[in-house]
Amino acid sequence: MARVVVLGAGVAGHTAASFLRQWLDKKNEVTVVSPLPTYNWIPSNIWVGLGRMREDEVVFPLAPVYKRAGIHFEQARAVELHPEGNATDPTPHVVIEKGAGDSAVRSTVPYDYLINATGPRLNFAATEGLGPEGHTLSVCTSSHAVETAKHFLALVERMKKGEHCRIVVGTGHGMCTCQGAAFEYVVNLEFELRRHGVRDKAEVIFLTNEYELGDFGMGGAFIQRNGYITPTNIFTESVMAERGIWSILRAHVKKVEAGKIFYENLDGEDHELTFDFAMLLPPFTGVGLKAFDRAGVEITTQLFAPNNFMKVDGDYTAKPYEEWKAADWPKTYQSPLYKNIFAPGIAFAPPHTISRPHKSPRGTPIYATAPRTGMPAATMGRVVARSIADMVNGKQGEPYKASMAELGAACVASSGFGWFKGTAVSMTVYPIVQDYERYPKYGRDLKYTSGEIGLAGHWIKMILHYMFLYKARLKAGWRIIPE
Repeated sequence: MARVVVLGAGVAGHTAASFLRQWLDKKNEVTVVSPLPTYNWIPSNIWVGLGRMREDEVVFPLAPVYKRAGIHFEQARAVELHPEGNATDPTPHVVIEKGAGDSAVRSTVPYDYLINATGPRLNFAATEGLGPEGHTLSVCTSSHAVETAKHFLALVERMKKGEHCRIVVGTGHGMCTCQGAAFEYVVNLEFELRRHGVRDKAEVIFLTNEYELGDFGMGGAFIQRNGYITPTNIFTESVMAERGIWSILRAHVKKVEAGKIFYENLDGEDHELTFDFAMLLPPFTGVGLKAFDRAGVEITTQLFAPNNFMKVDGDYTAKPYEEWKAADWPKTYQSPLYKNIFAPGIAFAPPHTISRPHKSPRGTPIYATAPRTGMPAATMGRVVARSIADMVNGKQGEPYKASMAELGAACVASSGFGWFKGTAVSMTVYPIVQDYERYPKYGRDLKYTSGEIGLAGHWIKMILHYMFLYKARLKAGWRIIPE
């Protein structure tokens, strides 16, 4: 009998656990450990954050789904890894914690194979005053989105009474990722202002750490369409201009006070920006797992990078941007130290950024960091599950591969809600990480890198919401729905 433990029930972890249960004999155990009782389809938090969807439309309880599937579920937080066991028992195990503070209770979960799919910690603390505990709002979780919707709808009522307001959406730190989520929120917000009849009362500003619009943490892209090759910054600038959304680029938010943002730009200049409503995304770090060897000596820095994401089979050698290669990126997501540990999705440490890194004259890093969410995360979760299933079943060979330098990605950023009103920016990129050895001119294959805007893409976004929640609930035929 083999025991497989999955830490995290997000896209990567939930996908991995679901396929493992399908591919492993029932005598083998699959356990999921997650601090949250629910699964959240995060892309639709955008609509929750504007009052267009309820929270219960984007989340569902995990326990009944896992019980039906034969997956053991522990609602708890993983805090320690012991990949060699301890002095009295060599069995690898994870220390989990239920509850918080003085009432927290710790226990151990043994494993033969471990998938670290813990995802990110939302590092609001990196910027003073950032986040729901500070002076800005968020759509990173469903509960954050509910609170954001309350503030947005209250703002709309103020504008209906004649008040002019400034709205700022974007990134709250110079090292943020997930610019695509901020972009989607701001264009949806602008649509909602028009729907509520208050667009003329709002100044909408997009504040971002991107060097150019359309960078999205992947160094931008080039789109070939109708015989023309267009960079994504032109494509994105056009979308913003059509909606009257002003942009502030290359910005590192240093501090937020009530109604005021303080930021430094790439030229080293300090600026202030007042606001009535601000939704700013935080930077990500790993969740802060500690690791110990059999003697109890801490080995966290051996398993994890300084940002607390897990080191896997990538090339983490420090080198100039010009020397980074597509081959540096992880392929199997297997730990180089412990072959029974894998880390797909956001939990793995990127070997380098995809976008060119920049620093201000003061040495402040200001650039978009690498995204690892959505379609790539699900693909990684499935591939890691297949690798472990083969290992459990005694099949020889190397683990399966799913490098971001060999994966494509599709992204649909909607503007609007419902089946008949709205548009969406639809993009495909291949590969996600540029490969200038295979594609010397643009780093990507332009046959599979595309972009357009229209109602059809919006329909796709709506369909994806229902289709992927159906898949995540492990309903009949879920396996045939692609990642």
